[in-house]
Amino acid sequence: MQWFKRAQRTEIWDETIEGPIGDIEAAKRIREICRSAADSAAKVGAAGDRTHKKIKRDVERYERAARAAMEIAMKISDELLRDVAVRQIVELCLAAGNVATAKTLFRAIQAKSIRDDLLRDFPQLQQ
Repeated sequence: MQWFKRAQRTEIWDETIEGPIGDIEAAKRIREICRSAADSAAKVGAAGDRTHKKIKRDVERYERAARAAMEIAMKISDELLRDVAVRQIVELCLAAGNVATAKTLFRAIQAKSIRDDLLRDFPQLQQ
């Protein structure tokens, strides 16, 4: 008999997308994914050892969220909207201490104003 049975939490990035979604809906979904995974990314970034059992769940959660957000961002056709969405993913990666992925995504941003803002806020993205 289990009194305190925890229900499995469904994450926004695990939900299936019914049919095609537009660019604005895709950008909203990426923003929601990044906000939902921000706490796990912060824990991963603050931890010295990513293989430790205590943060293993947070590492997996952050990685699944980032991967799902990147997949959605690739489908956005509007360049400026895609750049804004990619910026949010870059900030998520930096919060997790994943500078290599953040640099790769940063290079994909075309809008000069977004690139300049990111460089001002995160100088470690400098090549």
